[in-house]
Amino acid sequence: MVDELLFGEAAGPEPGTRYVTCYDIERSIAAAGMSCVAGVDEVGRGAWAGPVTVCAVIVQPGFPEPPKGLTDSKLLTAARRESIAGELTGWVAAYALGHADHAEIDSAGMTIALRRAAIRALEQLPRRPDVVVLDGAHDYIAQGWPVRCEVKADRRSVSVAAASVIAKVHRDRFMAELDWDGPPGPPAAYAFADNAGYPSPVHKEALTALGPTPYHRLSWSYLDDLPQWRHLKRQRPDIEGQLTLL
Repeated sequence: MVDELLFGEAAGPEPGTRYVTCYDIERSIAAAGMSCVAGVDEVGRGAWAGPVTVCAVIVQPGFPEPPKGLTDSKLLTAARRESIAGELTGWVAAYALGHADHAEIDSAGMTIALRRAAIRALEQLPRRPDVVVLDGAHDYIAQGWPVRCEVKADRRSVSVAAASVIAKVHRDRFMAELDWDGPPGPPAAYAFADNAGYPSPVHKEALTALGPTPYHRLSWSYLDDLPQWRHLKRQRPDIEGQLTLL
């Protein structure tokens, strides 16, 4: 049985570096007598536009060999992510997606928006997991779920890596298909198909010339650098414990 995968196709800072995606975290949980693990990861936290998306994944029991190349979605090219995501949706035991849109992020703040999106995903799973493995050091899900935070979990947990890829591909597709009628300008000007709502030179140029779209987060600091649109900015909730946007 193969439960560890080495590969060299990565989009990270060091081309050719070999990364490992394995079941280290799942195995340690199984050794403690718990069998159902949900890996959870998010995408969209640092974007200027669009929702934050959270995916929860339960893999098949027995530590089966994952699709070739599975790892942290940020280390994969867009084409490779698409290919792996196509395999994953039929390979995992279950997965679910939760979202919080731009308006909810503006009104509630990022931490609460992430929590709501994660719970929406977890509540759609066919069974309640014994452990929720959350990528990162901060538990934004909080009470009510048995959360285990793990830094870089998407490189040590197949469940989390799968959640990372599915969430990224799903949100990228959503952003590429955004459309609206009327102002501020044509959707293509913002290049969401390329930047998925994240900061980029083309995105900033469009914002400067045309202003925010109906899908932009209006509590974000990018508006501070756009004097002609600064009047649209909304005050972000001052809530203790808010996550950074990076």
